[in-house]
Amino acid sequence: MSVSIPYALSAEITHRCPLHCAYCSNPVELAKREHELSTQEWIRVFTEASELGVVQLHLTGGEPLMRPDVDQLIRQARELGFFVNVITSGVGVTEKRMQQLVDAGVDSMQLSVQASEPGLADAIAGSRAHEFKQKTAALIREAGIPLHMNVVLHRQNIHLVEEIIEMCVSWGAVRLELANTQYYGWALLNRQHLLPTRAQLAAAEEAFFRAKARFDRQIELIWVLPDYYEDFPKPCMGGWGEISMTVTPDGTVLPCTAASSIHTLTFESVKKRSLEWIWRESAAFNSFRGFDWMAEPCRSCEHRFRDFGGCRCQAYLLAGDARQADPVCQWSPHHELISDILSSLNQDHDEPSVTVPHRPVPSYSYRGRFKKNGGMTGDHI
Repeated sequence: MSVSIPYALSAEITHRCPLHCAYCSNPVELAKREHELSTQEWIRVFTEASELGVVQLHLTGGEPLMRPDVDQLIRQARELGFFVNVITSGVGVTEKRMQQLVDAGVDSMQLSVQASEPGLADAIAGSRAHEFKQKTAALIREAGIPLHMNVVLHRQNIHLVEEIIEMCVSWGAVRLELANTQYYGWALLNRQHLLPTRAQLAAAEEAFFRAKARFDRQIELIWVLPDYYEDFPKPCMGGWGEISMTVTPDGTVLPCTAASSIHTLTFESVKKRSLEWIWRESAAFNSFRGFDWMAEPCRSCEHRFRDFGGCRCQAYLLAGDARQADPVCQWSPHHELISDILSSLNQDHDEPSVTVPHRPVPSYSYRGRFKKNGGMTGDHI
């Protein structure tokens, strides 16, 4: 089988983060600081990625700016010819820090935001972060860097879609990704508190299209589908191991950010193997390339050329077998798993509250979990 050339690398340079969002897609077991790749190890990864053909580099986490060497990493990446995008919470960004990023050569920055109402936004983030985010947006614009923004939508904020778009336009964003929660990692753990009802989703889609008609020439708006409510699954990263890869803080290489949840696969590390060998030769990356691995109904389905059988991580997490059709698909033998979840949520009852349950404000190494009684619990790493 011929193997394509990847064009993008997501470098999760740390899992440390000042926010404590219940929808975080990072794994429940976060990489400890002492296990993070060193500056020189990351530079070697970038060099190997460039030689492999990668042209886009996304520095992410956690919060990538918690690494004091991030400007050095950006500078080295730019020297290798990458387009460098930094994905940030915006917390802790000062005028001096922004100038360091500009001097290093950062090409674009994507700022996350949790809601348009400051109090709700801070409650969702588990930190008083909203004011910092607004200031960071202004610093990014003043530096002449394109401001891209991202909002994860869920039951607690989906009623504010139009207001969120208005806010991002007022902050000067040129692109906004409205990403309905994807249920991996912490989001899967907290799914019962995050999944919106069908009525909430319908109202949010109407609000999105109203805002799109109003602001179409001012901002690029992206609506990431809530695949639990779709008839067919989302494409698996453009095909498993086809166009991009992720390197975690400890050097593990994944076909997508959620792939570590598939415990039946062994993923290689850049500490032991070259990036090219992992991409071309490793068993994990070759497991779901092409179509030969597919079982029915995917193997003979015309949709396989568009959705590649759907999400392997979702198949594993819900059906227990990464080779199965994504349960989101209406023709999957495991589709009742999704139907049962939605049926239970959408039974005739009052709309779920949009009030975020109380949670303590933890340290950066903490991820909160909802408890059944609406409180929070968590583990330190």
